[in-house]
Amino acid sequence: MGIFSRIKEGLKKTRDAIFGRIDMMLKSFTKIDDELFEELEELLVMGDVGISTSEKICDELKTRVKQQGITDPKEINRLLAEVITEMLKGGQELQVNTKPSVILVIGVNGVGKTTTIGKMAARFVREGKRVTLAAADTFRAAAIDQLAIWSERAGADLIKQNEGSDPAAVVFDAISSAKARGSDIIIADTAGRLHNKKNLMAELEKINRIIDRELPDADKEVLLVLDATTGQNAVNQTKEFKNAAGITGIVLTKLDGTAKGGVVLAIREELDVPVKFIGVGEQIDDLQPFEPEQFARALFGAEDLEDEEMPEIPEDEKEPEPEEHRPATADIWEMLDAQAAQEADSAKEQEEPQPTEEELAKQKEAERLEKEKRAEERQSRAKKKYNWSAAPAAETAADDDWFEQWKKGDN
Repeated sequence: MGIFSRIKEGLKKTRDAIFGRIDMMLKSFTKIDDELFEELEELLVMGDVGISTSEKICDELKTRVKQQGITDPKEINRLLAEVITEMLKGGQELQVNTKPSVILVIGVNGVGKTTTIGKMAARFVREGKRVTLAAADTFRAAAIDQLAIWSERAGADLIKQNEGSDPAAVVFDAISSAKARGSDIIIADTAGRLHNKKNLMAELEKINRIIDRELPDADKEVLLVLDATTGQNAVNQTKEFKNAAGITGIVLTKLDGTAKGGVVLAIREELDVPVKFIGVGEQIDDLQPFEPEQFARALFGAEDLEDEEMPEIPEDEKEPEPEEHRPATADIWEMLDAQAAQEADSAKEQEEPQPTEEELAKQKEAERLEKEKRAEERQSRAKKKYNWSAAPAAETAADDDWFEQWKKGDN
């Protein structure tokens, strides 16, 4: 099975749950109108894409439909794939060009952090790189033993100390070993809990000081591992860790076991954090570098990425823009009247007093409340119309309880 086939198979649940419903909805329409975009936005929100990201996608689709003069609802699928691809592009490449380069891996317990490190190490070793693993998660009982198993499977060097040791000391030893052995990449496991933000920050700051002192010119990535099955809670975790640890990228695991893959869009668009890797299976080679075009096309069920490129219409075959004609004399007078009216309205607006900051704040708050109200109404309508099961809602409630406990340190 090729790389694209693996990604496509891994995203099957998300494709069926979200974009399968979108495809069915589009087929039920005979024209493109506001009702179509409202239903599309509802389905995107229900698919964990997020309210603001869903609105931005629909606004961009409306603009492209108008610019390209599209009237067939089936064309929305193609445009949607293009918009998603463009939205996800940028920053997905790992910056590991120096020798050695350093990758710090962080995340809460249970997201697949240590497994991700093992798969990442195996990938680098297959590429001909020498990898050193630093077992710097010295607080979890099984973390060191688990990483030792993965280092053996991947063919990577392992630097470890006893349980309860200083994580920064482990990283220091790993850097010294990597220099001596000529390693290309150092991957450091770190504490898997955010039970105490001050302790986490102090630990990561100490590790960063060691790296900056010993490898001042080295490339460094700080990757947050997230469990895709938590949906919007993954967005909340990203916010917490972005503020606490200055993450440079995301590794999204367990995409093959969830219908909540739309959270990738919310993380990228709302938090401006690129996705670097995605996990689409349990095999050692099922951790794949994130490719926006492959991801978007897999969501829409493209059969072959290489043979089925995004269609581009040649310039000489493009349909002329609507209303592109030489105006008659009567039309010219109408245009001049309209322009004069517009200038008069603009002048009137300039004469009117500008609202105060307090008035603007009240207006913004009212708009936010109205937006939330509309989103709730749309979700309710979508649940009834598309027979959205109650299970995801229960799962989300459980996720919310778990996340609150996680923030308080109860996990």
